[in-house]
Amino acid sequence: MAAPPPPPPVPLTAAAPAATRPPDVKRLLDAALAALLLALLAPLLAAAALAVAARRPPGGTLVREPRIGLGGAPLTLRSLPVRRFRLDALSRLPHVVRGELALVGPAPLPPGDPAAHLPWRHSVRPGLTGPAQLARGSELPWDEPLLLDQHYVEHHWLGMDLALLARRLLRRPSPCVRGQAHLSDADHRVPGYSPAS
Repeated sequence: MAAPPPPPPVPLTAAAPAATRPPDVKRLLDAALAALLLALLAPLLAAAALAVAARRPPGGTLVREPRIGLGGAPLTLRSLPVRRFRLDALSRLPHVVRGELALVGPAPLPPGDPAAHLPWRHSVRPGLTGPAQLARGSELPWDEPLLLDQHYVEHHWLGMDLALLARRLLRRPSPCVRGQAHLSDADHRVPGYSPAS
């Protein structure tokens, strides 16, 4: 008796078209807030750009720095060389509107930094602010900001973003940045790790 014919192949499920995919809430919120901030801060940023242009050679208003972005793609970060009122960071808001940066995310690193090429960094957009940026100037050892960024990538959610934005606005580091808390389950330090003294 002949063997029954094999069943027909099951068609693969096609990926959902872009129009039916769920919206990226973080991206939508980033774009909306960045556009709103740009509209509110446009006069201040324009005045700062004019002040910078008056003391720098022609064509030198913005500082251009190579960075690594989403998916490991190269990114040229443009910002005003003005630290007062955090205008250097705020002048990067157009990158957020275009989707090259997020409001909150791991620090954008230059291509020469070995940490910039860690695979977990490439899964999210770098951010204007984030755990590592808030850690600058703290008492943490040199490798803690990297751990904070990895913790963010693995556990981030909208509430964490809003909390970090609030801390940035209030200029207050988070408890783990102040060294008053541990990284719990996201602590990727090897057994026997000891912070540098």
